Amino acid sequence: MKLLVTGGLGFIGSNFIRFMLGEHVDCTIVNVDALKYGSNAENLKDLNEADRYSFVQGDIVDSELIFRLIKDVDAVVSFAAETHVDRSISRPDSFLQSNVQGVFNILEALRRHNSEARFVQISTDEVYGDILDGSFTEESTLRPSSPYSASKAAGDVFVLAYARTFGLPAVITRCTNNYGPYQFPEKLIPKTVLRAVKSLKIPVYGTGQNVRDWIYVKDHCRAVEQVLQRGVAGEIYNISAGEEKTNLEVVKTILSMLGKDESLIEFVEDRPGHDVRYSLDSSKIRRELNWRPQQGFDEGIKKTVRWYLENERWWRPLVDDNLLHPTPWKLNW
Repeated sequence: MKLLVTGGLGFIGSNFIRFMLGEHVDCTIVNVDALKYGSNAENLKDLNEADRYSFVQGDIVDSELIFRLIKDVDAVVSFAAETHVDRSISRPDSFLQSNVQGVFNILEALRRHNSEARFVQISTDEVYGDILDGSFTEESTLRPSSPYSASKAAGDVFVLAYARTFGLPAVITRCTNNYGPYQFPEKLIPKTVLRAVKSLKIPVYGTGQNVRDWIYVKDHCRAVEQVLQRGVAGEIYNISAGEEKTNLEVVKTILSMLGKDESLIEFVEDRPGHDVRYSLDSSKIRRELNWRPQQGFDEGIKKTVRWYLENERWWRPLVDDNLLHPTPWKLNW
């Protein structure tokens, strides 16, 4: 099986590549990544000489490049996206390019040059908006709140349209918040760890009561693997671990693990359009593809914090004042 993975130097993409190469000896992977802010060449540096892995620096908005790469692959798994909500508030135009035009380019390349190849679009729970009670199913209405989630929803709609109109074997996964090794330091968990290590104040938006369902990144990778192999064309699969925590709970858990006092917590101005709660019903993928999360949050967060403490060489070159800024949506990225 030959895979084209887009955005494979990002957090989830790089974990997925490691997982697939480790689990499938017949798998070869071409990784195309634009090396923008969320990507890091160090994530897969040890694979650069591997026989079954190759890297191409490029952007999914480059249609000629995508057309060329897609011709001889068995499947495409697309992680490539602008994903940082705060940046989408500051500069939404780049999200439109990557998350809509980029997806369109992949779909057109498949339609014209490799219509039998399976396509897995990695989306997000944020396309549904927030929900105060209950959980979203795959049939729920899309109500995105930010330019980021709006752009992801638009890309998803194109995928479903191409699956129906042109018969492309395309599927969509929508996952809850991931955590684990190699996550960009701008995100909540690594940002909290790194600021706490430096004994800096930990910014918490609003009251900190916003709820997210946290899934360990390897469990997400296993779910994508199952969708890639056995998912039904034209379908959507929600992925969640059932580990709902408030942002404040997550921050307090990390501070406790690091032996830091909760006085480091600093409540700051809430992010515009900040969704109150995300919650996905993942019974479909559990029932139809027999997927289950294997890593609970209590152990997963310990492994994650330990990884950041042991891998300063990885995160130190990435960290600057902007990445650790308490209200990053106000910055001019």
